Amino acid sequence: MYKPNPIDTTKITLSDDIMALGEVLAKNTHEVWAAGRLADGWTLGDVRDDLKKKHPCLIPYEELSELEKDFDRATATEALKVIISLGYVIDKK
Repeated sequence: MYKPNPIDTTKITLSDDIMALGEVLAKNTHEVWAAGRLADGWTLGDVRDDLKKKHPCLIPYEELSELEKDFDRATATEALKVIISLGYVIDKK
């Protein structure tokens, strides 16, 4: 039976600069997802309908609800924490 074993990032604290980077990554995550959906023939719809390829989140990131943004933020934040926990340094030039 499959038992998920993610890298433990509970001790990683992200600086304000890295959190700002996380927001950029969250927006980009949404943009990549939306571009893929649109390329696959999905369009904006009031409710998600997989058969008709309709989705209410095919809108700019800025127009998403905070709940929807939080999904992308969580993905970006966790990725940044994993990178740091593996010993990498994120440094803006």
